[in-house]
Amino acid sequence: MTDEPQLPRPAGGSLRASDAEREETVERLRVATTEGRLTLTELTERTEAAYTSTTLAELAEITADLPSTGGAPAWAVPAAPAVPPPPVERISAIMGDNKRAGRWRVDRPISAVCVMGDVEIDLRGAEVPLGFVDITAIVIMGDIKIIVPDGVDVQLSGTTIMGDKSVKVEEAPPGRRVPVVRVQATVFMGDLKIINDTWASRPRRSLMGWLRREDPPSVEGSGPKGISGR
Repeated sequence: MTDEPQLPRPAGGSLRASDAEREETVERLRVATTEGRLTLTELTERTEAAYTSTTLAELAEITADLPSTGGAPAWAVPAAPAVPPPPVERISAIMGDNKRAGRWRVDRPISAVCVMGDVEIDLRGAEVPLGFVDITAIVIMGDIKIIVPDGVDVQLSGTTIMGDKSVKVEEAPPGRRVPVVRVQATVFMGDLKIINDTWASRPRRSLMGWLRREDPPSVEGSGPKGISGR
C-alpha cells in the first residue's frame, strides 16, 4: 500500500478566511470606531472589504493600522466606562444656511431644524462610535440634505405635506452588519434628501482607492436609482 501524495499546505497568510473570522474583523473595526480611530466612511469601506475578503492575509491588511487586541476576540476586550453624552446635537437654520461636515464625532442623536433655509449634514467624515446615527429632521419651507458613505443602511420615515423626501443611495448587501443612518422626518412645503458619494459633489472613494491611500478617478455616468416618498 503506497502513501497518497501530500498536497502542499498554504502559507498562513493565504489560508482561506471563515465567516467567523470575517465577523471578528468587523467587530474589531466597530471597537476601533468607538475609540475614535475610524470615521463612518472608513468603517463602511473596511466592513465591506472584510465581508468580501477570502484569505486571512486580506483580513489582516484591513486592520493593519489598528492596535492589536492581543489575540483576544473583540467581545472579550473590556469596555471603558461609558460617559453619558449630552442628550442631543442641534443643527438648525432659520432663514439662513448651516453645514456640518469634516471629521466630527456623532455619539448622540441629531436634531435638524430648517425653516426657510438650507441645512447640509455630511456624515462621510464623521466618527460614529455607536455604529448608527439617529436624526430627527423638521423642514418647513426649506431644504435639508444628508450625505452618507456608500454601503450604509439608510432608514427614512416620517410625514410629508406639500413637500418631498427622497433617498438616493447604494444599498448594502442584505444580511451584512453595516452602519445604520435612521432619519425621522417631518416635511412641510420643503425638501429632504439623503444621498451618498455617487450623488454628491465630489468623486466617491472606491475600495481600491482606500487600499492604495489615493483617490481614484472621478465616476461618470448615471447613478443608482433612488426611492422617494411624499
